[in-house]
Amino acid sequence: MIKCIATDMDGTLLTATQKIPLENRKAIISAKEQGVEVVVATGRSYHEAKFVVEEAGLKLPMICVNGAEVRSEAGEVIASSPLDKAIASQAALRLVESGVYFEVYTNEGTFTEDIDKAVSTIVDIFSTANPEVPIEQIAASAEERLHKGLITKVDHYDELFEDDQYEIYKLLAFSLDDAKLDAARIGLKEIAGLAVSSSGRENIEISSLEAQKGIALGKFVQSRGITLEETMAIGDHFNDVSMLERVGKSVAMGNAVEEIKALCDEVTMTNEECGVAKAIRKVLTD
Repeated sequence: MIKCIATDMDGTLLTATQKIPLENRKAIISAKEQGVEVVVATGRSYHEAKFVVEEAGLKLPMICVNGAEVRSEAGEVIASSPLDKAIASQAALRLVESGVYFEVYTNEGTFTEDIDKAVSTIVDIFSTANPEVPIEQIAASAEERLHKGLITKVDHYDELFEDDQYEIYKLLAFSLDDAKLDAARIGLKEIAGLAVSSSGRENIEISSLEAQKGIALGKFVQSRGITLEETMAIGDHFNDVSMLERVGKSVAMGNAVEEIKALCDEVTMTNEECGVAKAIRKVLTD
């Protein structure tokens, strides 16, 4: 019997408009009413994830920044696995050398050195991945991220690496240039102590080896007296592999990359077709 459901956000729980559709919301509420734990497992920072979840009228525990931080339903930090700052600085240098734009995720929020680039990069990537969505709608979502304080401007990332108040959770790099991303990945392989994954073909996610969704999910369910065998995970991309491989039931989205579909026990509908809701309802009636 499934006692916990872990769901990724982007490309999974959310549609292309960065919202949780009503059908997914209702399915999550039904699961909780039946005593099933539901936890979000995302590459997003806590504040970005919380904003979307609360907008849908939900309150859920969260595994954030690919497992670098685990938060209770009330928002309390249960555990964190930051990057060693010297290693983070080396990784940042490789990204700069490869000409790839990136943001830094910390315990104090997400930072960029270039606000205009932060907005234009998100617009370019989401419009390429979701050509059916009006560009104005995508741009509005990107601007909202800035105006809601979900990303902050810093003059230089060294300020974060050198200040003890900041824990570095993740570097998130974006580019539509495959050659630049490939060059960055090659450079990152030379640095020990990194977990390198992606949540889309246009990005690279860099975190601590301990900051993986599967490891964090294992700690979370253990704290609830649940086993991973009693857990279902739903995802669509490579940063979901660590949890999909560990759980008793793994579900790939219909829009997932083929490698993820091959890895999972089942394939549900796409994120635009509320595949999360379908997967939850199915497991609740099994």
